[in-house]
Amino acid sequence: MTSTAKSLPVAPNMIELAIGGMTCASCAARIEKKLNRMDGVEATVNYATEKASVRYADEVTPDDLIATVEKTGYTAVVPPPPSQVGAGATAEPVDELHGLRTRLWVSVALTVPVIVLAMVPAWQFDYWQWLSLTLAAPVVVYGGLPFHRAAWINLRHGAATMDTLVSLGTLAAFGWSLWALFLGDAGMPGMTHPFRLDITRTDGAGNIYLEAAAGVTVFILAGRYFEARSKRTAGAALRALLELGAKDVAVLRGGQETRIPVDQLVVGDRFVVRPGEKIATDGVVAEGTSAVDASMLTGESVPVEVGPGDTVVGATVNAGGRLVVRATRVGGDTQLAQMARLVEQAQTGKAAVQRLADRISGVFVPIVIALAAGTLGWWLGTGGGTTAAFTAAVAVLIIACPCALGLATPTALLVGTGRGAQLGILIKGPEVLESTRQVDTVVLDKTGTVTTGKMTLVEVLPADGEDAAELLRLAGALEAASEHPIARAVADGAAEAGPLPAVTGFANAEGLGVTGTVDGRELVVGRLRLLRERGLDVPEEVVRAATGAEAAGRTAVLAGWDGRARGVLAVADVVKPTSRAAVARLRELGLTPVLLTGDNATVAKAVAAEVGIDEVIAEVLPADKVDVVERLQSEGRTVAMVGDGINDAAALARADLGLAMGTGTDVAIEASDLTLVRGDLMAAVDAIRLSRRTLAIIKGNLFWAFAYNLAALPLAAAGLLNPMIAGAAMAFSSVFVVANSLRLRGFRPVG
Repeated sequence: MTSTAKSLPVAPNMIELAIGGMTCASCAARIEKKLNRMDGVEATVNYATEKASVRYADEVTPDDLIATVEKTGYTAVVPPPPSQVGAGATAEPVDELHGLRTRLWVSVALTVPVIVLAMVPAWQFDYWQWLSLTLAAPVVVYGGLPFHRAAWINLRHGAATMDTLVSLGTLAAFGWSLWALFLGDAGMPGMTHPFRLDITRTDGAGNIYLEAAAGVTVFILAGRYFEARSKRTAGAALRALLELGAKDVAVLRGGQETRIPVDQLVVGDRFVVRPGEKIATDGVVAEGTSAVDASMLTGESVPVEVGPGDTVVGATVNAGGRLVVRATRVGGDTQLAQMARLVEQAQTGKAAVQRLADRISGVFVPIVIALAAGTLGWWLGTGGGTTAAFTAAVAVLIIACPCALGLATPTALLVGTGRGAQLGILIKGPEVLESTRQVDTVVLDKTGTVTTGKMTLVEVLPADGEDAAELLRLAGALEAASEHPIARAVADGAAEAGPLPAVTGFANAEGLGVTGTVDGRELVVGRLRLLRERGLDVPEEVVRAATGAEAAGRTAVLAGWDGRARGVLAVADVVKPTSRAAVARLRELGLTPVLLTGDNATVAKAVAAEVGIDEVIAEVLPADKVDVVERLQSEGRTVAMVGDGINDAAALARADLGLAMGTGTDVAIEASDLTLVRGDLMAAVDAIRLSRRTLAIIKGNLFWAFAYNLAALPLAAAGLLNPMIAGAAMAFSSVFVVANSLRLRGFRPVG
């Protein structure tokens, strides 16, 4: 990227333009440079996605931006919103590929005989050269028309791109052949010449390069075709994401079901979702219970049970019973739309290393043309002969390939971010990839990240001679009348064992517990202090059980009746099933896990021991989480932070790498660098693995692109490459970079 040198306040407006007519990375660099020269404009142009992301001041209009792009020789339009993309996303690319494919196959059919005749002298019959001209001419003119047209447009705008090199090279080879046939000795009957890959020192009057002109055109057409097809494949994940949503919905209005297009839904509408149907938009279940399959958004294969009051996400599938859902977010505010927006933003960004490649691409073509002219002059000046000089110069023009440089980062980002979206991992930009490589410490917020964030009954400890089932049934019945999270945990645990009896005389002792009558028994459930205040005898064994539960990081709830404590119910915010394995995987990635929590040290150490974390920072106020991150950074650590709550947002933003659980708040997600749509710590492992893998692919691509040009240009200038072989190598380099990026589609989550 050519960064603008001017310092903008903050450009208040943002627009994305779909750019047409780009054929290589040099085109993207030119458009970007022109846009950034406008006052109040900051632009990034992405060759792979064929889009420009532009920030612009109020005095600039979208029409001004489009006009600037058009003056540069390209087209620009504002793309349709995501809701319209889903229906028609495939039409334009299919048409484009169809035309390119036709042009390619016609050229291949005409070129094969030309190359065969040139390679096999024994088949070179009288006037074979004129048949070759007849077959090669349509290839150079029709097959190479996209290159010639683009080169002419660029020439009119005083610029040179990859198409300039291809057009110059093929037309030079074809023009030389015409001169040799009509004015030289090559048109004589019985003329033959061997097919050689090295330089021949002759005057050139009897040499034709029809096979090189046609062959180069075919190879580069093939490269463009496979590149276009691969780029389309690379963006398939995002298109699939946009197409996930339901197209229509059954809305309840006036007690009647009315089926309407989903874009007519408004917040507050109640709609019906039958088994097997997609949930039309984000909402809250108003009626019914079911299991919802969210695998297409979160990558989580196990359906989630939902009932009245539970939130559901648009595009997930109702796998069970009939649901009535009240819409809470529609259109561009839904989680699906936000995911698509994040993925698109990530795909239009550029890593720092890509900006260097873009700068090189911007000046590469003029340098290559100068190098070709220098090669021609050097060969002529050293007495190498016209043919040798011409062959080497054409090879230099054709071998040069800034396309591979331009595709190195965008294609890997396209595939990596798209694959991440399929697995419920949203990467906000390429700079995030750089961060994942450097991180050495990962701070894990306890509640909602390592643990479920929900109190759960984990153990029933009856006193000697007491029945555990009866203890749970009676205590659960009394707690069911309370709304306290600990009471709900006991009540839910009891309800799983069977129906609960009715409660009378319920009373709440603030901060201590509850009392009431169940099955004719006066129950007291709560803290040890409450039981003693109400005159109940608390045996030593019950006290020991309560103390032991609290030492293990659990909350002890005592229950008693008829003047005596009957046992203890242990409640805790339980560790998520995958947290221990995830912590072990984070260690394997070279990260040191740190548990951060506002809970007391006893609870924190118990959770840390359960999941295998050695370093614990407990009793931290929400406002102090940023200080913890800064302290770790001051120790020389590069810190990643994983959290899900509003109180984590500042720490997520301050950390070198912020990972927000998608089950958390919008504030936390906005502050993070990576969003994990599924609330599973193993997703953090996958996010770091995928980011590092994507970065490795980008670096491999850039190494190949740089190494190819550094090695190929001297070989061509030295006369060691036939122009046709040069064309094949040039086309292969771009296809290789895209194919290498497509390997990310095979990324698999751990476990």
